[in-house]
Amino acid sequence: MASAMFMAVLLTLAAVGALASDPGPLQDFCVADNTSQVLVNGFVCKNPMKVDADDFFFSGLNKPGNTTNKVGSSVTTVNVNKIGGLNTLGISLVRIDYAPYGQNPPHTHPRATEILTVIEGTLHVGFVTSNPQNRLIFKVLNAGDVFVFPVGLIHFQFNPGHENTVAIAALSSQNPGVITIANAVFGSNPKIDDGILAKAFQVDKKVIDDLQSQFWMDNNNY
Repeated sequence: MASAMFMAVLLTLAAVGALASDPGPLQDFCVADNTSQVLVNGFVCKNPMKVDADDFFFSGLNKPGNTTNKVGSSVTTVNVNKIGGLNTLGISLVRIDYAPYGQNPPHTHPRATEILTVIEGTLHVGFVTSNPQNRLIFKVLNAGDVFVFPVGLIHFQFNPGHENTVAIAALSSQNPGVITIANAVFGSNPKIDDGILAKAFQVDKKVIDDLQSQFWMDNNNY
């Protein structure tokens, strides 16, 4: 009985793990066919006989992103929209550039865990655990340091130094998605009722109106 229960637990954990990431490939590759009008969870496969090396290639990650914006950072995304060969492989990559005192604002990736490596400079990073603890887990990273942001949790990075910082991050989805908290809450289209937000944040409606009047820029280059 005990062994049967143990096996049942293992099977349940395996099923949960399988559902928590992109579907696994059932063939060598399934290069995204961006010309197809068929909508599926991912992309339709390109004819494998028409696939070549360029379907698995991206150039330009050595080029710094433009950090002359309100938040002082730029995220260069290399996902399935940039490399069709990533379709069904459950992985993607980003380069993040930070100006001095720049930040990658609090955000989440609804479909991926992120593992980040600092290439040069210093970063103050952290994520917040879910309710009810809402515990902040944070660390100061230097070149060569690695940090993990669990899937779905709000996280951020901030460059506290006088020099530019560069990081590379891998994510466990071909298309992780990103929800920047301030943009989503105060920059939604149409706007969320200011009374709802005033009550949620326990502030005056004028504060919400002011926040909703701002231009909430996106620092991601999709």
